[in-house]
Amino acid sequence: MALRSMAVALAGLAGLSAAMLAIPTVEAQPADSVHVDCFTPREFSSWKATPDARSIYLRVGGSKVYRLDLADQCTALRDPDVHLNLRLHGAGTFCTALDFDIDVSEGNGVSTPCLASRLSQLSPNEASALPTDLRP
Repeated sequence: MALRSMAVALAGLAGLSAAMLAIPTVEAQPADSVHVDCFTPREFSSWKATPDARSIYLRVGGSKVYRLDLADQCTALRDPDVHLNLRLHGAGTFCTALDFDIDVSEGNGVSTPCLASRLSQLSPNEASALPTDLRP
């Protein structure tokens, strides 16, 4: 009897294993690898920071809007009359958060670095749904 129960259990496991092999898997993507259309520094035209200073909305090429999330709060973004400096790491285009070297300058020679963690492109509907004070 025990031998028969073991054979049934093994057959069940074999069937389960075969079924699991047939299930497609989806690999998780790192936070900075959300699909975006890459852009050059020349295409960047304006920006607005979120009130919590944890994200920046970027206007690119006149009609595209991107959200650049920061690794931590960058409070210098909330200061009046600050200048956002975006520089590239690597090739000639911004494609992921890793491509950004960011600092915020207040015009007094002092700049504050901000670390980007994720770049995502907003759909036209998402961009138009932004509150007016957040539209770059």
